[in-house]
Amino acid sequence: MGIFEEIVTTDTLGRRTGPRMKHTIEEKLRIVEETRAKGASVAAVARRHNVNPNQVFAWRRQHRSGLLNAQGAKGDAKMLPVKVSTPTVLPTERAAPTAPSQSSRAEQTSRLIEIRLSNGHSIVVRGRVDAEALSRVIDLLVQR
Repeated sequence: MGIFEEIVTTDTLGRRTGPRMKHTIEEKLRIVEETRAKGASVAAVARRHNVNPNQVFAWRRQHRSGLLNAQGAKGDAKMLPVKVSTPTVLPTERAAPTAPSQSSRAEQTSRLIEIRLSNGHSIVVRGRVDAEALSRVIDLLVQR
């Protein structure tokens, strides 16, 4: 059975189903190196290796960022020491929410600015206001 004669099963949306192809790091590096040749087309290289071009672009990004290297494929990974300790104790009761005082409610409502524009839109600003920034916004809106 040739490369173009393989049976591909798809779901109702046309997506390929079944096992994914697994490529070794050496294969990925070889394909990435082919794309770096002068005048090489990523799409053509991907087609030659029966790989989606988007996958090749992902491998190129991994290679540039140092995540795709032959050393990692050789199994040179080292184990790091880990210390397991008891978890931090969390409080068993929730703190009761405190109601805002009357003075803070009055302060919040007093820090309310509403600007109604002639086109029917309005701007509402709550809390502390940077006077200079608000002035610039109003100037821009008036110019329109």
